[in-house]
Formats: sequence, C-alpha cells, structure tokens
Amino acid sequence: MKFFIDTANIEQIRQAQNMGILDGVTTNPSLMAKEGVKGKEEIFEHYRTICGIVDGPVSAEVFSTDYEGMIREGEELASIDPKITVKLPCTKDGIRAVKYFSSKGIATNCTLVFSVGQALLAAKAGATFVSPFIGRLDDISEDGVALVEHIVKVYRTYGFKTQVLAASIRHTNHIIRCLDAGADVATCPLKAIEGLLNHPLTDKGLEIFVKDAAKMQ
Repeated sequence: MKFFIDTANIEQIRQAQNMGILDGVTTNPSLMAKEGVKGKEEIFEHYRTICGIVDGPVSAEVFSTDYEGMIREGEELASIDPKITVKLPCTKDGIRAVKYFSSKGIATNCTLVFSVGQALLAAKAGATFVSPFIGRLDDISEDGVALVEHIVKVYRTYGFKTQVLAASIRHTNHIIRCLDAGADVATCPLKAIEGLLNHPLTDKGLEIFVKDAAKMQ
C-alpha cells in the first residue's frame, strides 16, 4: 500500500519525505486555507514547492463546481508540474471532467466519494484515483472501511485500473484496516503515519538495550 500525506503544510511534507516512506501528497481547499495560502499565484507557487519535495503524485483540487470551470482550472493546475494530479468532485460535472482529463492523459483523483455507485462511475470515466472518505462516513455511524473493501472488490472483479485511495483517515487503526481491506493508497495526517511506529514493547526493549549498552562502555 502506498502512503500519501494529506496536508498542505510544507514542513510536515518534508518530515514525511525524510522518513523515506512517502509516495505522494493530497491537498484540498480546506488544507490550503489552513496554511494561509491565498490567491492564484500563491497557490501555484505552493504546489511548485510541494512538487519539488516529493517524488510522487500531488493531488491539486479545483475550486469550481461547473464543468467549464473544472476544465479551465484543471488544465492550469496540470501545467504546474507533471506530478500534479487534478482532483475533481464526484458530481455529474466532475465525472465529465474526469473523462475529459483521462482522454488527455492527465491524472485525476475523483474525491468526495461515499458510495460504490460513485466509485463505479469514476472508474468508468477513467479516474486514476478514487477517494472514499472513511472518517466522514464513520462520523454518521456508517462503516467507511467497509466501503473501501467493497470498492476494491468491485474494481478487481471487473478489472478497473483506478486505484482506491482511502481518504479522511483519522487515526492509525484506520490505516491498518485499510491495509486489510486492500486499499491501493492511504492518505493520512503525519500523526497517523508516525503512530504506526508506536508500541510499548519497542519503547521498553530500547530502554533495556540502551542501559545494557551503557554498561559495556
């Protein structure tokens, strides 16, 4: 399973990259706003900086909700760097835009997916990635990871090449469950990724080793 970091924070992206496990980055308007990024030129420069840090795909989301606006913004975003993946909402116009960019050989990430039906349409339109939001489904007492598992099963049954990118991951257990569900990618906050390192027996064992090593000096 690939690891993407879900943030627009440059320092966190650098930290994840320096760990040697980062495969890509996902962003959205909310994450960009959180970093105080404003205006077209500043947004584009922010994406250039991110693309200069990571080796893999960088999802850049359009702001428009209409087809023409998505195409215009998506083409501008795609021109920033070959690593850019145009991120589009799973709406009627969004699916049309996915098909357009797919025909042009431009990578897409169909986002805000909450059902198998939506994931099916995204795959048929040629999406590179589809992003089911598991945390937001959990918030309304639905099983987000079960949706990931269902989408994976459908894609493998029918031979779709679209990658399942589990999004809205809230904690480390989400990552493990998505791993079991067969997700191709998990996009996570840095804290959730670092949480995979935590185990009390590791801490206890290291403490013992350090003490014993000190006796040998």
